Amino acid sequence: MKIKSFRSIVITGASSGIGEALALDYAAPGVALGLIGRDSARLAGVADACRAKGATVSSELIDCTDRADMARWLANFDDAHPVDLAIASAGISIDQDNSALETFDVVRRTMAVNFDGMLNTVEPLIDRMVARREGQLGLMSSQAAFFGRPYSASYNASKAAVRVWGESVRFALHKHNVGVTVILPGFVESPMSAATVRAKPFIMTATDAARIIRRGLAGNAPRVAFPLAMTASVWFTNLLPARWSARLLQP
Repeated sequence: MKIKSFRSIVITGASSGIGEALALDYAAPGVALGLIGRDSARLAGVADACRAKGATVSSELIDCTDRADMARWLANFDDAHPVDLAIASAGISIDQDNSALETFDVVRRTMAVNFDGMLNTVEPLIDRMVARREGQLGLMSSQAAFFGRPYSASYNASKAAVRVWGESVRFALHKHNVGVTVILPGFVESPMSAATVRAKPFIMTATDAARIIRRGLAGNAPRVAFPLAMTASVWFTNLLPARWSARLLQP
């Protein structure tokens, strides 16, 4: 297996959680980081911490749903630092403990950030990577992508869309030497996880998650799913007849 080494990296959702941990993990002399986030104070802190580790850092406050603004900034960053790794990590989960029917405004906003935001991250870079015949995409999905849970229907659906789209385009991009890795975390310590009051089995730190993700991206793994115990539980539930899994998950 060929191990990739990345020197120009874009990360969305870089102001907290897994995105922040990945930025700090990749930061090193000779590495250019393009960091996008929505929290100005936290993003500035992450950028400064990465610079202190020797990285060249460009950071910007951008709403990942703004296709034009994302395209402009990413093109400018790629002109200066040809991107060999883009990680679409930005995501939201609104009212995630609610098992009632979500409003359609919530559904549309969640899909806009979690799926359209991912597309807005990779679309400006794919043709450039294909032309250079080099690049890797890391698409943040979730263990919630494998079946419909009784909570956060829009989040589950958005992450399922990311997973299936990423796994499908991997075939088309492979012939151009551009890799695609779909990232499927369980519960990871982050502001999003902190906002839920439900049980969070097998929760792990963002730092540990970043190390697992980094290994998977370096090896162009089709999927990076973790932790193992959560992955096994999800697969077991997914293999059950639908009627049984529905009874098991009923809140």
